[in-house]
Amino acid sequence: MITLFTIGFTQKSAQQFFELLRYNGITVLVDTRLKPNSQLSGFARGNDLPYLLRQIVPCDYRHIGEMSPTSEILERYRSDGDWVSYELAFNTLLVQRNLSASLDMKWWASQSACLLCSEHSPEHCHRRLVAEYLRSEWKAVEVNHLM
Repeated sequence: MITLFTIGFTQKSAQQFFELLRYNGITVLVDTRLKPNSQLSGFARGNDLPYLLRQIVPCDYRHIGEMSPTSEILERYRSDGDWVSYELAFNTLLVQRNLSASLDMKWWASQSACLLCSEHSPEHCHRRLVAEYLRSEWKAVEVNHLM
């Protein structure tokens, strides 16, 4: 059984964010963002996050771009706010990318991994869609959203 965690960094202080990771025994934070170095990311900027994770939690950092939406899908959602269309387009993209085949399930089973994105809650976030996709492909996946 693989326990896959997810977390968003908005509406959390750095202390809340890092303590959630530490308390839940996260060994690797997997960044699913399209642009992990955005100025809006604050303490979660991709350039700084690996260092902070090693020093505070401690855990590793990986950015997996194949878990990100395309710019086109993201911009369409930002302009029309149509979550149903976004979800369909992103799920189709994950299947087209054959994401599960490009990942080593044994590695995931040996880690306490957490998918990162910016959204506070998973309801309207692609990290939830990635986690659900992996659960449907690998079957032995339990998803736990850290709030």
